[in-house]
Amino acid sequence: MLTATTIDGLKALRLDAMAAALAEQCDQPGYAGLGFEDRLGLLVDHELTERSNRRMERCLKTARLRAAATVEDIDFRHPRGLDRAQVLALAQAHWVASHQAVLITGPTGAGKTYLACALAHAAIRHGHTALYLRAPRMLDDLAIARADGRLSRLLAAWARIGVLILDDLLLRPLTSDQAADLLEVIEDRARLRATIITSQLDVKQWHAYLDDPTLADAILDRIVHNAYHLNLSGESIRKLKAIRPKNAGNAGTQSTASIEIAAPGA
Repeated sequence: MLTATTIDGLKALRLDAMAAALAEQCDQPGYAGLGFEDRLGLLVDHELTERSNRRMERCLKTARLRAAATVEDIDFRHPRGLDRAQVLALAQAHWVASHQAVLITGPTGAGKTYLACALAHAAIRHGHTALYLRAPRMLDDLAIARADGRLSRLLAAWARIGVLILDDLLLRPLTSDQAADLLEVIEDRARLRATIITSQLDVKQWHAYLDDPTLADAILDRIVHNAYHLNLSGESIRKLKAIRPKNAGNAGTQSTASIEIAAPGA
């Protein structure tokens, strides 16, 4: 009777996982040999784990990541040339806590979006929030928000995100208005939040795709000097996957994709 009352009390306190764990302890005789502190510790651990899992689910849903990617699923085999140690270091999310950026460049199909989503997923695991945005649609959203008076609220919402992914930046040259909008997004995050940017263009080409030289200088100054640069190369992974079934018997076929990572300031 006392246990049932305790379970009801835990539920009233919204400690549902702890209540379920206590009911489990009562049903399984093996727990009877444990001391009070040990059993209490197990209850607390169960509640913390359950809350962590629920938070993870909420953050992943809110992040709207383009790919269900994890660092564990990245192909580190030699044909891709990925540096396992460097990518795993980024997966620890220290760069997020330091409010830095990760710039991922390379040709279409090289795996930029997947890698960006995997790093964002790792950041969520470490307690950070994230949000995926395709850069072209983001710029359209900003233009619409300005027209209907939501611009400041939209920028403020994005500014609170721990890791903002801007995917496919500079697919085409930006107008002065678009460059100004991009600067606002970057300004809100510079040394305050972390950002992941993917682009088919090498960072050295970005300036030419930003219409206004003054705005271009301001944007690059806030991004480049506090970022890790990941430069991918090689054939499209999607293309290779499409070709592979046709050449399943050709064991000698290999990809030459590679990645180079430079630390901030390099």
